[in-house]
Amino acid sequence: MELYLKSAIKQFEYYKGVGEKAMAQLNDADLFWQPNAECNSIATIVQHMHGNMLSRWTDFLTTDGEKDWRNRDAEFEQLLNTREQLIQKWNEGWTCLFNAINLINESNWNTIIYIRNEPHSVVDAVNRQLAHYPYHVGQMVMIAKERSSDWKALTIPKGNSKAFNAEMFKNPTDQFTK
Repeated sequence: MELYLKSAIKQFEYYKGVGEKAMAQLNDADLFWQPNAECNSIATIVQHMHGNMLSRWTDFLTTDGEKDWRNRDAEFEQLLNTREQLIQKWNEGWTCLFNAINLINESNWNTIIYIRNEPHSVVDAVNRQLAHYPYHVGQMVMIAKERSSDWKALTIPKGNSKAFNAEMFKNPTDQFTK
């Protein structure tokens, strides 16, 4: 349980950071840009993630993850107008997630979690969100790459795999000899 939760938190932190690095490379207007009416802007994606996070993680262990106060459809309307509002919603959602996941322990590990009245184990409920949020962060990265005039790679830059691997493997470990 403890190892799984540490791993899940590490992954959530990683994707939170990727989203932040992508947004940081854009000017304010590009955070609100959308290629067409059917596509979401980064701001809209953040609104949706915020709404989802608050709904899923508020009272995570005791109430259905689809709260009756959530207005999912409104999450896809242009409600945010500034970078500051966007970052505030981004951080509020992630804080809710991390606060909730840090409450999981041995005594509640076997709790059944409901999302839209469907039962989930704690692992399934966490994994569901661990698949959902990176999906949207990937959308944010695609938009940011399209809009940035001077994109800086968030992972290994194109054509740099050999150099990256050489750096990673320059100090041998005994991982396979134990």
